[in-house]
Amino acid sequence: MFLTVTTTGTPEHPATDLGFLLHKHPGRAQAFSTSFGTAHVLYPEAEEQRCTAALLLEVDPVALVRRGKGKGRGGAPDAALAQYVNDRPYAASSLLAVALRTVFSSAMRGVCKARPERAARPLPLRVEIPALPARGGPGLVRRLFEPLGWTVAVDAVPLDTEFPEWGDSRYVRLVLESGTLTLSDALRHLYVLLPVLDDAKHYWVSPDEVDKLMRAGAGWLPGHPEQKLITSRYLSRRWSLTREAMDRLELIRLAETDDSEVEEIDNAVEAEAEQEARPTPLAVRRREAILTALRDHAAARVLDLGCGEGHLVRELLQEPRFTEIVGVDVSVRALTIASRRLKLDRMGERQAARVQLLQGSLAYTDKRLKGYDAAVLSEVVEHVDLPRLPALEYAVFGSARPRTVVVTTPNVEYNVRWDTLPAGHVRHRDHRFEWTRQEFRTWAGRVAERHGYAVEFRPVGDDDPEVGPPTQLALFTLTTPATPTEKEAKAA
Repeated sequence: MFLTVTTTGTPEHPATDLGFLLHKHPGRAQAFSTSFGTAHVLYPEAEEQRCTAALLLEVDPVALVRRGKGKGRGGAPDAALAQYVNDRPYAASSLLAVALRTVFSSAMRGVCKARPERAARPLPLRVEIPALPARGGPGLVRRLFEPLGWTVAVDAVPLDTEFPEWGDSRYVRLVLESGTLTLSDALRHLYVLLPVLDDAKHYWVSPDEVDKLMRAGAGWLPGHPEQKLITSRYLSRRWSLTREAMDRLELIRLAETDDSEVEEIDNAVEAEAEQEARPTPLAVRRREAILTALRDHAAARVLDLGCGEGHLVRELLQEPRFTEIVGVDVSVRALTIASRRLKLDRMGERQAARVQLLQGSLAYTDKRLKGYDAAVLSEVVEHVDLPRLPALEYAVFGSARPRTVVVTTPNVEYNVRWDTLPAGHVRHRDHRFEWTRQEFRTWAGRVAERHGYAVEFRPVGDDDPEVGPPTQLALFTLTTPATPTEKEAKAA
């Protein structure tokens, strides 16, 4: 594996300062032992005007196999030949990323006692990697590096130059150039994105990889447009670690958001709601209909499932009859905004005791949600993929089993009345479906019968004689205390 870093200089700031920044003297070649081979650092050129540092990694395939780290992507079954004959010695991968961290650890942290001002200053940098596996091709390479300030030159390597009809391999030649980045930034980008492009790691991904990603991604990953893909691939698609990393990145981003920005978000949300219907916004009428249903059934302890940014929770808090209010959402970002909107940190002790915000998925049963008077699913079900809807049904109606459940969802028949909605479009790009009145009644009736509830339907908004109301509401009331059979639970 081979990688070069080149910079240019002036008499005041010679390019050979690169040796100080990397903590490796340009006048001699150095070798460093790793668990998978030997890393060499040498300088093909070291002049005042131009200096190039090269990292050459000699991989020992036998050492990889003996240490149990040669199985390759996804832990595929051992194959005698494949363990020793593969692309590991030649193509940049997580092996090279580990070598970068091992050999240039101080430079990656931006530490340079001899030239601290140079370490903190952007440099004219050129990085070349002759052979880089890229699952996603040149397009993905550009999507990963260009948002970070790099000028990207990437060429796919053909499978065979004598037979161009065979097409391209999964390898690319990559040249990156930038004058706006520090050396520390450049090394941290490479450390994260090399294994992301390879989409494989040569070692087991443990929970401490999340901390490594947070350190290497500090300052650039929270705002990267491909943040989710980078995080998932870097953590070998381990769902639990990816979710933890995404939550931490979101908290970092929100920590950098001041109250004025949050107020702008609040204003934008309110403005959007006011545009839905006039003179009274549909969102307001929807919350009024929900509160009426809860009052009709004397609910005191209420779950707002899929609470989003806390609009309904705020309305519930204004009525003392609701003694315990729990907002649940899968999005940490939404819960953080809800907390700010409700001013939980400045709320009085008695008022704060009435409200709680929980992170959780409605696709799974949750013991914390049992024993409540009522649950609200306001504009939630249409955001769930239809194959996942039975899981939500069982989690709410079969496991949590509140006495009352209020469900609201758009009436797709009413969409023809929205002047700004193109024909055939749903109201929100995240909606997986939108039901007609009959489809909603059929679904609600089936759920009620299966889980021991009675159901009634109420319109929300003006009830058009031809297409019905803009929003439809189903009010479920528990009639049978018995829980579903074990067979039904497994089926859900």
